[in-house]
Amino acid sequence: MISPCSPPIEPPAPPQTPVPQAPITPLPLPPNVPNLAFPSPSSPQAPIPPPPPPVRALAPPHVFGLEKSQLLKEALEKASPVPRSRDDVKRLLKLHKDRCGLVALWMAGTLLAPPSGIPLERLVQMAVERGYTAQGEMFSVADMGKLAWEALGCQAEQLHGGLGGPNRARVLQHLVSGHPMLIPYDEDFNHEPCQRKGHKAHWAVSTGVLLGVRAVPGLGYSEDPELPGLFHPVPSMPRQPPALPEEGSPGAVYLLSKQGKSWHYQLWDYDQVRDSNLQLTDFSPSRAADGRAYVVPAGGVRAGLCGQALLLRPGDSSH
Repeated sequence: MISPCSPPIEPPAPPQTPVPQAPITPLPLPPNVPNLAFPSPSSPQAPIPPPPPPVRALAPPHVFGLEKSQLLKEALEKASPVPRSRDDVKRLLKLHKDRCGLVALWMAGTLLAPPSGIPLERLVQMAVERGYTAQGEMFSVADMGKLAWEALGCQAEQLHGGLGGPNRARVLQHLVSGHPMLIPYDEDFNHEPCQRKGHKAHWAVSTGVLLGVRAVPGLGYSEDPELPGLFHPVPSMPRQPPALPEEGSPGAVYLLSKQGKSWHYQLWDYDQVRDSNLQLTDFSPSRAADGRAYVVPAGGVRAGLCGQALLLRPGDSSH
């Protein structure tokens, strides 16, 4: 595989994001169905064809999800306070502007055990004091890893070579284990991954994974009471993770991700995130011309972000 993190290449057209939902099969029409256009007032009423035979509904796809639903709910409450006034909204917008990486790290801190209680303002201050940022921007995964260890006391593993290949299973196992991951990517207008050569580089935190599997998981999993076909691992119960869909296979893999400027989690197609992360090569021309100072590592965006991610674990974690 040729990585655009080496020589710059023209990225392919962005892949379409599939919507994770049960397939819908249209009802077949009976043979020789007459034209059902409305008859004119002067014509006699057209005969109504007999109803088609009943079609058995398809079972929803069986999927394997992370058990951290309650933890995610608590993290959302901590990381995304509900704005209660106009001043709160203005403060949050100012706080999050150009600081998506630090916001993502701050949100990830609420998912680590024990949760980090460091305010976002203090996180920004530490990054500025250590020379990692000037405006709150973060163009270096390595610097983000050092800040995570210094500010949150967590383990930070820097991933190189993209999210595909041998790193794919490592990333999925990390998320299945309940640990967050920070991912630089190009952000589209709807916060989802796109390909803009790094001109829209932002950060997101992924906190779970949704896997489409061919069979119902065995012992150690329980079906969601509100969504048939969705299975969660049962905490503190031995279980065997299902086989991970191989790269390039039709199996569905989605990352549960959140971007700092959005109030909501989204499900992103894994390959779309991988491709966006792997083409971060250029500094945004609009930023280069705005007259502001930015901290960019030697080698630029390509050296600091391209094909890299950060796997975070609690400081006392053994794996």
